[in-house]
Amino acid sequence: MALAHALFDAARQGDAATLTRYLDAGVPHTLTNTAGDSLLMLAAYSGHPAIVRDLLARGGDADQANDRGQTPLAGAVFKGHTEVARLLLDAGADPDAGTPSARAAAEMFGRTELMALFDG
Repeated sequence: MALAHALFDAARQGDAATLTRYLDAGVPHTLTNTAGDSLLMLAAYSGHPAIVRDLLARGGDADQANDRGQTPLAGAVFKGHTEVARLLLDAGADPDAGTPSARAAAEMFGRTELMALFDG
């Protein structure tokens, strides 16, 4: 359990070295916490593009919602992480998935630069 918490913290804090070491050793990239947040969700919400890129390359699901229906893209939009949003969109994330959707979050917070990505 302590290892899982350390990995969730690594995703949040941008500690790519620690996360990569454990993923390479066999920890599943699909690991989720008790709220249903995946490593990808935590990295996206926290704005760590290198980790997001790595998790997507390992097969991370760009649309995997947590227990509240939030997707990694909506988390990135909520926090204003444009580079992370681009990575998720390039990986096929749906801006209309989840509750609230990334599109709704962008509209709610006036993130016009991100709204433009959804239609471009």
